[in-house]
Amino acid sequence: MDEQLSLLTLFASSFFAATLLPGGSEAVLFGVLKAYPQLYWPAVGVASLGNTLGGMSSYVIGRFLPNEKAFLKNASSSTRGLGWVRCYGSPVMLLSWVPLIGDALCVAAGWLRISWPWVLLFMVVGKFARYWVIAIAFS
Repeated sequence: MDEQLSLLTLFASSFFAATLLPGGSEAVLFGVLKAYPQLYWPAVGVASLGNTLGGMSSYVIGRFLPNEKAFLKNASSSTRGLGWVRCYGSPVMLLSWVPLIGDALCVAAGWLRISWPWVLLFMVVGKFARYWVIAIAFS
């Protein structure tokens, strides 16, 4: 597999891993770094970009859900992701990389109409930090 195809595969894997579809982008990142150690920073960047865009697609899905005040009042506050986003706002998106709960956080942020630039900022920071730590661990 050549370098460009490896990065494209990593992008797709990290994108889909950030949606409701299951994925193992960590294994793909490991494979890319093992095969092409010179792609350390490009691989971390591509994985972060793909995962962030996948998370933002979940945010957009949340924006399309109904947002009527009565509907919001009746929503369960015990739903972990929704409760966290209501309580902490966009900074909770630093945790958007966490398996299972991260998808809910992204959808909840969209549903609650949290400002997308702030969501994007915190999501990028959280997801980049995750892939950087993973890359350090694999190196």
